[in-house]
Amino acid sequence: MRIAVTSNGPGEFAGWVRPLVAALLRLEPATEIALFFVPDDYATGREPDVARRLFPSVRVIGAREYVRFALGQRVPGAPEAADVVQYLGGDLLHAARVRARLGGSARTYKFARKGVAKRLDRAYALDARNAGELVRAGVPAGRVEIVGNLAIDGALAEAAGEFAFAPGTHVEPGGVLFMPGTRKHEVANMYPFFLQTAIVLRARRPDLPIAFAVSPFTSDEEVARALEAGGHRNAWGARGSVVRAGDGVALQPAAGGAPFPVVRDAMRHAAQARLVVTLPGTKCIELAALGVPAIVCVPLNAPEVVVINGPLQYLDRIPLAGIALKRAIVVGVDARFRYTAQPNIDTDGMLMPELRGTLMPGEVARRVAEYADDEPARVRAAERLRALYAAHAGAAERMARSLLGRTA
Repeated sequence: MRIAVTSNGPGEFAGWVRPLVAALLRLEPATEIALFFVPDDYATGREPDVARRLFPSVRVIGAREYVRFALGQRVPGAPEAADVVQYLGGDLLHAARVRARLGGSARTYKFARKGVAKRLDRAYALDARNAGELVRAGVPAGRVEIVGNLAIDGALAEAAGEFAFAPGTHVEPGGVLFMPGTRKHEVANMYPFFLQTAIVLRARRPDLPIAFAVSPFTSDEEVARALEAGGHRNAWGARGSVVRAGDGVALQPAAGGAPFPVVRDAMRHAAQARLVVTLPGTKCIELAALGVPAIVCVPLNAPEVVVINGPLQYLDRIPLAGIALKRAIVVGVDARFRYTAQPNIDTDGMLMPELRGTLMPGEVARRVAEYADDEPARVRAAERLRALYAAHAGAAERMARSLLGRTA
């Protein structure tokens, strides 16, 4: 079986591609998989390197090579044909282009585009609601198959050590784990912001272990540059550096004090944490799968640096009025949504407390300390979070079996 997969950023690769590819290779090790990373503003650029390290047998085509491939050029490592082209992130048009080059069955996951949905051979859905969305987009009902949320298997596998990236530094269980994000503006601003938050939190609660989870898609050099610069002036972050610590690294505040240990396998360590402080994204679903209480930060201290889809991303480059316009649009879009963390959206409730708007490190530290001390609230949240996506476990194998043509 020859399967071509299109994907884009860290969330889609970690949450969707990793568990599915692992399941395909587990069920049928001889499966020929080609993974195309398509251009995307959310991508970090390190996704191909991480993919090659995790799956040495998979053909990995980076975004630059994909562009040449899409334009009809021959690209070393790219397959000549495929039995299946599976969309797992990025613009759906890229998956269509790969299929135009390679042939095969056209399949999607979660999303479908009106006008071409009828030509899809199979659309995999997260749940009944998502299945209805795919049908309304034009996918014939008989071609929609509910498999579940792949991100649940991704989280469970990472927590079990399946996708181990680096040994990292030992962290004490029962503490607070900060997850600053992977997008360029998040790395540049949230590492200094959360470092200052951690400094204040440690002053308030010196007994509480604190660590940082750095994504495998973010290099130590990127973190070091962010801490050296100190982030956007409106973020009130702390400056610092990246220092060696045992087999890994740690974040050293410039103002002094003990460094904060860094881990790479976020979910493996999150499962032992008292709570996690994070940003919205796939990681919220992954944390929910593990039953880990979390506080979700949505800072709008500098809305103009936020990455948004489409040409509005570059609005701030317009002289004079551009920055103000982008700020207004980002703030306006945020106000339209009652919740930003997917578990909260799915339950229409605050399972994960959200801190939104202009955030101050000291206030975030205060809220984190309060939640760390509120064991009954964390226990209730953990139970509800763990149950929320429990039925989705096994989605990767269900989808892999369908792709391989297996019925049982």
